[in-house]
Amino acid sequence: MKILIINGPNMNLLGVREKDVYGTMTYDKMCQYIYDKAEDIGVEVHIVQSNIEGEIVCLIHDAQGKYDGIVINPGAYTHYSIAIHDALNAVDVPAVEVHLSNIYAREEFRHKSVTAPACIGQISGFGHYGYIMAILALVNRGGDKNDNEKA
Repeated sequence: MKILIINGPNMNLLGVREKDVYGTMTYDKMCQYIYDKAEDIGVEVHIVQSNIEGEIVCLIHDAQGKYDGIVINPGAYTHYSIAIHDALNAVDVPAVEVHLSNIYAREEFRHKSVTAPACIGQISGFGHYGYIMAILALVNRGGDKNDNEKA
C-alpha cells in the first residue's frame, strides 16, 4: 500500500513554533518517525509539505492512480479551504485528516473543518502518533474511497 502524507502551512516550523501546543519534535524528526513506523507496518509513505494552497491541491490531484490513500494535515487551510475540500472530493483516493493538537479544545474558529467532510475520518489531538493512527485506518479500511464496510 502506498500513502501520500500532505502537511500544510507552518508544519515545517515544528519544534520552533508554539511548543506548548505542538511540542518540541522537529518536522524532520516527525517525518523520520512516520517513515520508520510505516516501514514497520509494511506501508510505503511519501511525505510532502507546502505552505501554498494551490500546491496542496495539485498534490491531491496527482495522487489519483499513484496512491492508495492520503493522510492530510491541512493546517490553517482546514478552516476555510474549499479548494482543498473540492480536490479531496475530486479524486478517488480515500483521505484521513490529521491534526497534532485537539482543534476542538482550542480557539472557536478552529472547531470547524471544511476539509474533513471530504475525508473518511479525522484524527485530532494525538500529536505525531495521529499520523500512524491514520495510516492504520487506511490500511485496515482498504483502498476504496466509498467502502465503509471494513473495520
